[in-house]
Amino acid sequence: MTITLTEKAARRVQTFIAKRACIGLRVAVKTSGCSGMAYALEYADVANEGDLLFESRGVTLLVDPKSMLYLDGIELDFVREGLNEGFKFNNPNAKTQCGCGESFTV
Repeated sequence: MTITLTEKAARRVQTFIAKRACIGLRVAVKTSGCSGMAYALEYADVANEGDLLFESRGVTLLVDPKSMLYLDGIELDFVREGLNEGFKFNNPNAKTQCGCGESFTV
């Protein structure tokens, strides 16, 4: 089981972690969006009981076991496209993805 960050994503997350003084980035899946499931990112101040911890490029990633079923092997990137910028999820488990890239089905 693994979750990774690209170099650009790691730099972006490290900037915010330093400002917030938190322990890492929580990556999760919730039921939502036009395709059924949506990604959720938030900065974690503490690890919850049962969280799986991963380290990628100096960033601690926290994932609950239920979300890990859908996130195993995912790579999180940070992209700029024109005037827009944000995180992009490269999920090998996703069968389909909505046009905005924020929700998916497995």
